[in-house]
This record gives sequence, structure tokens and C-alpha cells, in this order.
Amino acid sequence: MTDVKIMALGGVRENGKNLYVAEVNDSIFVLDAGLKYPEDEQLGVDLIIPNLDYLIENKDRVQGIFLTHGHADAIGALPYLVSEVKVPVFGSELTIELAKLMVKNNDASKKFKNFHVVDAQTEIEFEEATVSFFKTTHSIPESLGIVVGTKEGNIVYTGDFKFDQAASRMYQTDLARIAEIGREGVLALLSDSANADSNVQVASEAEVGLEMEQVISDWQGRIIVAAVASNLVRIQQVFDSAADNGRRVVLTGYDVENIVRTAIRLKKLSISDEKLIIKPKDMHRFEDHELIILDAGRMGEPINSLRKMAIGRHRHVTIKEGDLAYIVTTPTISKEAVVARVENLIYKAGGVVKSITQNMRVSGHANGRDLQLMINLLKPKYLFPIQGEYRELAAHADLALELGMFPENIYIMKRGDIMVLSEDGFLHEGAVSAGDVMIDGNAIGDVGNIVLRDRKVLSEDGIFIVALTVNRKKKKIISRARVNTRGFVYVKKSRDILRESADIANNAVESYLGQDHFEWGELKSLVRDEVGKYLFEQTKRRPAILPVVMEVR
Repeated sequence: MTDVKIMALGGVRENGKNLYVAEVNDSIFVLDAGLKYPEDEQLGVDLIIPNLDYLIENKDRVQGIFLTHGHADAIGALPYLVSEVKVPVFGSELTIELAKLMVKNNDASKKFKNFHVVDAQTEIEFEEATVSFFKTTHSIPESLGIVVGTKEGNIVYTGDFKFDQAASRMYQTDLARIAEIGREGVLALLSDSANADSNVQVASEAEVGLEMEQVISDWQGRIIVAAVASNLVRIQQVFDSAADNGRRVVLTGYDVENIVRTAIRLKKLSISDEKLIIKPKDMHRFEDHELIILDAGRMGEPINSLRKMAIGRHRHVTIKEGDLAYIVTTPTISKEAVVARVENLIYKAGGVVKSITQNMRVSGHANGRDLQLMINLLKPKYLFPIQGEYRELAAHADLALELGMFPENIYIMKRGDIMVLSEDGFLHEGAVSAGDVMIDGNAIGDVGNIVLRDRKVLSEDGIFIVALTVNRKKKKIISRARVNTRGFVYVKKSRDILRESADIANNAVESYLGQDHFEWGELKSLVRDEVGKYLFEQTKRRPAILPVVMEVR
């Protein structure tokens, strides 16, 4: 029997950060390498990638990295992976070009060149498996599902997908190919679950395009369209509506500029006239009713850029009376409160907010009925719901049960779980390291829970610094404590608290110096505890206390 293992290093019980591993005997096949953006409480963190230790430790067994599409949740971790695991990367033409942009912008990986373009007709033979692809529909052209063919049957990874019968040629799903894969025999299906808890019919992109055309044609002032930079189907609709209504499109942001120019060069985006796109510096040459400003922020959600526009801190655009902020992306649940605050700021600045989701359900992910159709076409023996929070994975499992799948053949994995094929199905046999790795600036992985906790304390209660100088040999204080604070209390109104805090610190140090032993950590801990106790009694707050004890010799 072939040794088959399936693992998720990310993308289960969370949204984004997709990275799945299929092992066939001694060969490892990596399916996507994505990131996710931080939650509000992850202060200062730029992005989050999966823990890559398992792949780095076994890099000699990795046969390749196979990408489904060009969104950050599928390619965002690629620079960090290929800087350590230098294996071939496979994807469609557009996906590879966007992956190259990602890799080129990272110092550690910018010299990596081992990219290979594939399509739905490509079949790659490896010693232990054959990898092939099939066309799917998502919000970016040339999305592909991946098939890892083994002697035990096919392992199918859908990537992000939905079914849209009105999709244009570049976005169409190859239903015949999916059915053919099902007839060949599917051992395991790893299927997108991000919209599994909804049976509401998702609007077709043709319907979305008509809705956008109506909104844009009806508005008389400037229109600021908030979209995800890599959601090319939405950007194409913006270009089409701009051309139909005699408007020019202003691209704001490095990401959207690069992605759009790349997509136009590859003919994945079409524009009727090169003059349709203008630079921000040329906006003043046009009347408000002649402009659409495309705000895409980073490759994540563009809401932060809208916020900067509303408060006058964006480098190109300030929202004013008569502006329409048109949000044509579906923010994640974690961003709903942020979106509400930004909408309020836009109205205060004189603008108006409309959202594509006010009149229709819009998603790039399959709803419950679409997921059941995928299961019926592929007829998998085993199902692994992936890409989604736990409630979405569980909803996907329930949908499979409705179709007659046995519960023992459905596996809701945790990150890092090793699922090994046996005669009785897939068995859980341990786990590998699969936590979050946080990227902060150029630093990788040095921001953990302790650092985040300290940042949270600093953001909520501020910092309190106690500085003094001692002579350890003479066991006395040379320079008595001086205190300073930021973000804790208003100094001019709290001088008594600061003076008393200094006295408490002096008394604690004098008491400690009277002992027979001396240890710097103990001394600082004592100052921190005594001062902290007093400050909490007086203010009911717990600032980060930083004792600075210097020594004179």
C-alpha cells in the first residue's frame, strides 16, 4: 500500500494562510503557500505566515510548490518558503507573474527564478505521483484546482472556487474535466469551505457588473472604489464602467499599480484606451464627474486607505463633499467594526458610502449548494474541509453528510495534524509544528505572544520608567529615583503620584541593598512589584514598568 499523508500547515480553523501538504511515500507536494493579515489585537504585526519548519527540515523531499491562484492567501508566504526550500514553483501564467512580484520584493528570495507556467492541460510526472490541473472560477483569472494522482487514487485540492454559469471565458470552470477526475477515482478531496455556512445564491459576476454600472452612471461627483488589488474581475468591471461613463481611473497604491500593469501586459485585463488610466498627479486636470479613484490599499483589505482619505492623511486623496466611497469587496467578519468606523469618518468628511453587498450577496467562494455539487462531481472517498473557520468546516461536513458520506470519512483537521492513510481510512498520527509566524518589518518570527502582550499593555496603560543609580559595594543609592511616564497619566496633574512612586522605589532599593546577597534581576523585580502595586491602588491601571538601575564603581 502506498504511504499517503495529508497535512495542513495553515488554512484550517482560520481564514487565509493556505498551505497544505500531500506526501506520497518519500515525496512531498506543497499546495499553495499563503499568508493572512493580522487581527486588530495583533498590534504592529504586518502579516502572518504558516510555520515552515517541517518543510525546511524535509526540503530534500519536497518535489515542488503548486499554486492555485494569485491572491495573497495562496502566494503570500512564497518568498519566505523559497528562500529556504529552493524547489520548482508551478502555477498558471498570471499566478506565476504575481508570485514573481511577491518574491522580487523580498530581499531573501529575490534571486529565486525556478518558476514554471502550467495550464489545465499540463500533466507533470514525478516518481511517486502525477500532478495535473483543472480550471476553476474565482475572482482572479486562471485559477486552477490541483490533482495529485497516486496509486491509491487522486488527491484533489480545489483552491478557492465557486460555480458561476455566466462567468466569462477566462473565469469559467471546466465541469467536464472535474467529472472526468471523479470517474478516475478520488481518494481525498481538500475543498474550500469559506462560504459553507450559507445557502444564499451568490450573485453572478454579470449581475455584479450591472449593479456597478448602475451605481457609477448615477453618481455625479468623484467615485472612490475600494477593491482588493488582486480581485481582477472587480477591477475589470471598474474599467468597463469608467469607459462607458466617460471617466478616467486613478490608481492609488504600489500594489494595485503593479498588479494591474502586469495583468494588462498578459491580456488578463482589457482597457479600451490607454488614456483610461491616469496617475494621481494628473487628477487636477479633470472634473470630479470624470474621475474614478481605485483604492486598493495593500493586497489585503483596502479599508485602511479609505480611513486615511477620510481624515486627510492619504498622500493623494482627501474625501470631500460630493464624493462617493463605493466598497466593492466583502470585508471579513473581523473587519466589520473597522468598516463601520471608517464609514462614519467618510460621512463626517462630507462623503457618502455605498457597498456592493447592500443589494446582493457577493463572494468568490462556493456556497453550500456549490460545495455539494463539487462533491457529487468528484465523488471522493474521504473529505477534508479546509479554508475556513471551524464553523465553516463543520458546515461543510454537514453538507457532505446530507449527500450520504459517512461521518468517519470526513476529517476536520487542526493545523499540523498528520493524517495517514490506512486500510481503515485516514488515521491521526501525531502533529508537526504549525503555529503562526508573525512578520513585523524585516523581522520573521521574533514577535510572539509575550511581545504582543507587552504591546497591548503599552497601548492601553502606557509605560512608567524608574531610573536610579546605586553603589553596590557601599550598599547605598548614589542618585535617587527619577520617574518618567508616557501614555499613563497626565504628568502636570499627577505630580504627587510620581513623587510617591519615586519614594517607594528608593525605599525598595534601600531595603534590598541591606541584604547580604545581590542580584540585578531580583532588584528590578522588587522595584517593579512595589511601584506597580502602588500605581494600581491609586489609578486602577497597570502600566508597563521599566526599572533602570545603574551602578557606580
